[in-house]
Amino acid sequence: MALACVPGLAAVVALVLCAVVVDRTPGGARRPVAARAGTEHQAARPAIVPRERWLGDAAYTRPPTRYADRVSAVFVHHTDSPNGYDCADVPRIIRYLYVGQAGGRNWDDIGYNFLVDRCGTIYEGRAGGTDRPVVGAHTQGFNVGTTGIAAIGTFTAGVPVPKAMTDAIAAVAAWKLGLADIDPRAPVRLVSTNSLSKYRAGTRGTFTAVSGHTDGYWTACPGAALMARLPEIRQHAAHLQGRR
Repeated sequence: MALACVPGLAAVVALVLCAVVVDRTPGGARRPVAARAGTEHQAARPAIVPRERWLGDAAYTRPPTRYADRVSAVFVHHTDSPNGYDCADVPRIIRYLYVGQAGGRNWDDIGYNFLVDRCGTIYEGRAGGTDRPVVGAHTQGFNVGTTGIAAIGTFTAGVPVPKAMTDAIAAVAAWKLGLADIDPRAPVRLVSTNSLSKYRAGTRGTFTAVSGHTDGYWTACPGAALMARLPEIRQHAAHLQGRR
């Protein structure tokens, strides 16, 4: 059955279905790991709004951040929330998602590493440093060594996906993957850490470096419309890295 991610307080019962959980399995180092220097295809770091801009006074106590060795892949999500928002209200929307996940569900933080709104603004999600390989809680079995980027809205079949949003997703993907000199269009092999994913724990799955949530878990996230834009996003990200 195809299932969509439904974050927020109203969707507590969808916790297992959404599969945005913390992998408490080995593989995440406890100390920050610096990005590889001197890689050939580094993209520019896009402008990123720090989490303090949306967090306000809603912070919950959280355990220490976990880190991987590097980011080898990006998983794209949608938040399955309304699309007709004013971009000035996005900090409040993200704070609501955070309260639903870190508060209502007692997760260790918001699950996504980054969130992107329909105006193309990029927000820091999970704590730990945007330039670090922070282990998120966004793709069951494949949180270690990946970055989760959530498009704020619902992008099922036929729903327009703003170009500003896809450009912003491409910019984050190009930058994060470029730190390890990974082509966004290239195949990558990832080891599952959780048998609730599409792959048993310990087995390898082959993904494109920029993939959708549905590629790793039984879900419709990030929606058919956004999945259809992934080839364009990969190509744009590769161009930002200076690749042909």
